Amino acid sequence: MLTLLLAILPAADLNWPSYRGAQGDGHAQAANLPAAWSEKENVLWKIAVPGRAWASPVIWGNQIWLSNASEDGKKLGALAIDKTTGKALHDLNIFQIEKPMFIWKTNSYASSTPVIEEGRVYLHYGSAGTACIDTETGKTVWARQDIPCNHWRGAGSSPILFNDFLILTFDGYDQQYLAALDKKTGKTIWRTDRTIQYNTDNGDLKKGFSTPAIFEINGKLQMVSPAAVGTVAYDPLTGKELWKVHHGGMNAACRPLLVDGKVLVTTGDGGWKFFAVRPDGAGDVSTTHVEWKTIKGVPSRSSPLLVNGKVFAVNEAGVLSEFDPKNGNVVKQERLGGTFSASPLLADGRIYLFNEQGEGFVVVPGENWKALATNKLESGCMASPAAVGDLLIVRTMSHLYALKKK
Repeated sequence: MLTLLLAILPAADLNWPSYRGAQGDGHAQAANLPAAWSEKENVLWKIAVPGRAWASPVIWGNQIWLSNASEDGKKLGALAIDKTTGKALHDLNIFQIEKPMFIWKTNSYASSTPVIEEGRVYLHYGSAGTACIDTETGKTVWARQDIPCNHWRGAGSSPILFNDFLILTFDGYDQQYLAALDKKTGKTIWRTDRTIQYNTDNGDLKKGFSTPAIFEINGKLQMVSPAAVGTVAYDPLTGKELWKVHHGGMNAACRPLLVDGKVLVTTGDGGWKFFAVRPDGAGDVSTTHVEWKTIKGVPSRSSPLLVNGKVFAVNEAGVLSEFDPKNGNVVKQERLGGTFSASPLLADGRIYLFNEQGEGFVVVPGENWKALATNKLESGCMASPAAVGDLLIVRTMSHLYALKKK
């Protein structure tokens, strides 16, 4: 059986340890979540989160952790929140930045989602800094600010944990590479430069914001990492390149999926947009292992979601599409409305989606699916939601909410 592997062994309904959850696919074991909410309905607690940071929340035990940043980007820090009460446990200033990098209007100074395990949380702000924090004391275990990359319009790739490695992605204007750090010390274990043929000197066309996914395929591990122009699979133990596809595009941001033995990849702005590749090749497999391509209704920012053998994805224009992963055909589409950057979540048989206008949609998948409810919060979401137990945790551009059915 082909399964996604992470180094974290979570209690299924208590932890949400990384971007897209325990398995990196947006699936939550939470149940009895609310289908309706507002500023006054089904809100267990709500707290203000000032600053400019779009990182999604991660959860371990009773702690919710958020990467955070000041409005001007000169202070990079983190918040730890009590999951039950909403009270602040830690409010940390980790890095002081004299001259913050420029960020694009849809990005922030802390867009990379942390990754958490028992006793440690790992916070990443691109080349501005990476740190390991003791979750009980809030003290810094190790920190680095010497890993170079000109992100040009801001960083966005999230770290992942694998064995004793913290794996980072740097697809910048000037450099494009992956690196594995020793999670205990922060020291570099391996670094692998991209071998993609960009065919341009314009660094703006080489940028990416994606987070890799690690799969077990035919008994071997593969870390699939989308980038501008190409997607590359690596051995996560060594950083050795296994295979790659040249597909065009730039600003790749969505996390890949493994469906029926094929890897499904979106290409960001331009290129093939959405394609399926058999991951059993070697070298450049662009013309030999790609099974289908499609451009209709494909997202550039919001990661696709596998539900009951079908793939659901919402694009920036607010169109929710159901794809058949066997051939890439669109089965059904419905316009939800608004602008979407946050990725959908599956919990308790429902799909939860949040847009940048503060609207939250609930969809029950099936042959004749449609939006079950449309809910409204004060501000909108750039961050993706998390769900644990009977709580739906939502970070908007101004607040953090714990939504619970009453």
